[in-house]
Amino acid sequence: MNLKMTKPKFAAIAAIAFISGVAFASSMDWTKILSAQSKSNGSKPLSAAVQTLADQGNAFVAIAEHVTPAVVSITAQRDPRPADARRQRQVPPGMQGFEELFQDPRQQGPQESSGTGFIVTGEGYILTNNHVVEGADRVKVALSDRRTFTAKIIGRDPQTDVAVLKIEGKDLPTISLGDDAKVRVGEWAVAVGNPLGLDFTVTAGIISAKGRSYELAQLNQNLYAIQDFIQTDAAINPGNSGGPLVNIRGEVIGINSAIASPTGTYAGYGFAIPITLAKTVMDDIIAHGRVRRAIMGATIGEVSAEDAAVNKLPSIAGVKIGSFSPADGPAEKAGLESGDIVLKADGKPIDRVSTLQRVIRSHQPGETVELEGVRYGDKKSFKVKLMEAPSDDKAVVAAARPTENPEAPATATAKKLGFSVEALTATTLKANKLKDSQTGVIVKDVERNAPAFQKLFVSDIITEVTFPEKVRGPVRNAADLMKALGGLKDGEFVGLKVMFPDSRNPGELATRVVNLRVGN
Repeated sequence: MNLKMTKPKFAAIAAIAFISGVAFASSMDWTKILSAQSKSNGSKPLSAAVQTLADQGNAFVAIAEHVTPAVVSITAQRDPRPADARRQRQVPPGMQGFEELFQDPRQQGPQESSGTGFIVTGEGYILTNNHVVEGADRVKVALSDRRTFTAKIIGRDPQTDVAVLKIEGKDLPTISLGDDAKVRVGEWAVAVGNPLGLDFTVTAGIISAKGRSYELAQLNQNLYAIQDFIQTDAAINPGNSGGPLVNIRGEVIGINSAIASPTGTYAGYGFAIPITLAKTVMDDIIAHGRVRRAIMGATIGEVSAEDAAVNKLPSIAGVKIGSFSPADGPAEKAGLESGDIVLKADGKPIDRVSTLQRVIRSHQPGETVELEGVRYGDKKSFKVKLMEAPSDDKAVVAAARPTENPEAPATATAKKLGFSVEALTATTLKANKLKDSQTGVIVKDVERNAPAFQKLFVSDIITEVTFPEKVRGPVRNAADLMKALGGLKDGEFVGLKVMFPDSRNPGELATRVVNLRVGN
């Protein structure tokens, strides 16, 4: 075969091949890829990114400039009390006349604490935390423009940890209040305050969570405390208490109140009181001189997987009724029972404790809230006429103690549930500070990883089997409990009414219903 060809022929063939190749690459969309790869990393995309960062930075600058003037530094002073003097170290015999040598120098003068607040009205009303000014004899307020004022405590509410102060001044800067209900997890948040003695510090982060309630129950042990916190990772430290948490529009969405930290300083978790709750408290204090809070008269808790199962719920949501306080109060009169699950209030779905608290606090004492829920799968509805929370009320739980059966076993073990109980004797009643009239059996031990683990606890008192209906009845001794549990098969559920020491009401007992699945 002759492989020689003239130059014109070769050029023609090469041209045809090139054009065909381009056409093929175009049909496969390779030309765009090759074009993109051939571009150098020019300055235009970088400039756009820098501009975006600059715009974001300017947004935070604008927030800080807008909010900081209305933020105040609070100094609260407390004079020594007679009780403080009694806590002084005792003077040894023979050393009378030298008492000053044995005094605690921290108790000799006024005690001082500091925090943050923010001005919400032109009349000089300031919102802050109750724990910032609680027990204070004098309160001083300083603005970022270096003006200082003596503040008057208009009112305090320990149940929400909100306090209202007032200063007299002209041209006072104010800050706008937002709506925390519209806040979404992941949004930017900015905290302003006076942490660790560093006045008017601005930190930024995001909204980490909403509706924190039972997880933070230790923050406020008041019987009628409302737990409904916004969580943020904006740095919050001691001294930030009472300061504003604001959204990207510079509106207050919460009052910074607490941190979760093993060291006492910032560890990534800060908590703020929702501003809608704080504003309700402020309005009540200004209008009535006190907080008029509506309550149902029942303790409430979150729903567990077992609670959802025994009540045939499609999801783990709702609020579980615990004990009643005061006895024969609104909730009990309306027909609610311990263990009932509330799923709706005023027609609004209730997914957790804080959601129900929001609905209740939107009402005034004397108004009626309509509840819908279930009692072991049966639909129930209630009309609860709310009462005003008493200023100092204690739950009283007592029962007549039946005659003991000397032949009843003193101890028993529920192997399929993983716990053991013993009879309530005079010794255990005294050791657990219980009334002589108390009835039931006391939990002695709970097996790790058993169905009862972290649901029942040592010293819990089981007083009744509430579910299923075939074994429902009071538990007067270990035999009663074993008889009820003996009629249940693996996979079934059992409900136990439990009484336990009320940490919010020392010396008294609270009630809850624990639902357990029999067997592993």
